[in-house]
Amino acid sequence: MDNLLPNMTIQVQTPRLTLVPLTNQHLQVWKQSGRKELEKMLELKHNPWELGLFYEQEMLQALSDYWIPQTAKFPLDYFWYTNWEIILNSASCSVGGIGLAGLPDNEGTSEIGYAIDQKFEGQGIATEAVQGLAAWAFQDKDLQILRAETPVDNIGSQRVLTKNQFVQTGEKKLELETPMQVFTWERHR
Repeated sequence: MDNLLPNMTIQVQTPRLTLVPLTNQHLQVWKQSGRKELEKMLELKHNPWELGLFYEQEMLQALSDYWIPQTAKFPLDYFWYTNWEIILNSASCSVGGIGLAGLPDNEGTSEIGYAIDQKFEGQGIATEAVQGLAAWAFQDKDLQILRAETPVDNIGSQRVLTKNQFVQTGEKKLELETPMQVFTWERHR
């Protein structure tokens, strides 16, 4: 079964971006050898991401605790459980990551999350990436609601969601090492 996976090329193309879901093998290379080796494997130019500390920690935790085990558990549906590299075609490099929180649950919901290299913020890349991945995800008839969370002080990320037809549904506190207030968002089919 694993022999089929490398030949399955799933990508999402938008006007400026290519979104590429990382396989379990890609994720293992990232964890064990670092992003530079992952970029070589994907034939991308090296671009060390500059992320805020929260996003960097969240991404590294997701890599170990979610993406790697979930892509191993669901090899045929791995793209619902992984990081998708956001590749800026004009620069041939990855400028961030985006992903979903798994196949739609029994209520038909999943969650979307993303982080953009600070050097590339403010260029509409996150908006375009969310638009592309949301359109791809909503092709699944079981997906009815896509959810998201944004820190209350991250105005840029809130604009990304608003531009993608998400509606703010509430506010809550995430119980993290440093607790964080976030807005909750939903986009219906």
